[in-house]
Amino acid sequence: MKAKSLFLLLFVFVTIAANAQLVAKKKCEDFLVDVLNGKVNGLKANIGIEELKAKFPCFTSAEPEDASSKCGGLVAFKDKDIFFYTGRDYIQIGEKFKGKLSIPLIGAARNSFFKTLGNPKIKDDTWDAYQTQYGTLVLHYNKANKVRLVQISTYSTESLSLCE
Repeated sequence: MKAKSLFLLLFVFVTIAANAQLVAKKKCEDFLVDVLNGKVNGLKANIGIEELKAKFPCFTSAEPEDASSKCGGLVAFKDKDIFFYTGRDYIQIGEKFKGKLSIPLIGAARNSFFKTLGNPKIKDDTWDAYQTQYGTLVLHYNKANKVRLVQISTYSTESLSLCE
């Protein structure tokens, strides 16, 4: 009886092992953010959700662009700290961003951008919004007045709608 149970157990393990397949993790090219042109790997913030998912299949989560979505559509790359808000046409880059920024903004001092970006169109205690050729660049600062978050939008400062 024990031999039959042992044989059956061994048979089940062999069957499972034979049917198991290795699945390769989806790989994306490195993220290159062109701050002055408002593009990530050549794509603007107003890219469609399906096109974005096809271009970068390594996304960690996605929300559709419909009424059930909190922010009108989102493709997230949490492990790389970059988020595409497709319904609101902006890209958000956090402090732990794994990629390259054309201008090293993350961790830079608040008043060090005049030569590159000019004066901000809107200033607040914790953020500045710069009008750009493509829309708006918003820089959020930590308590030490260093950039902690970058948002790139195709909308002007007047029509900007960011997710809270």
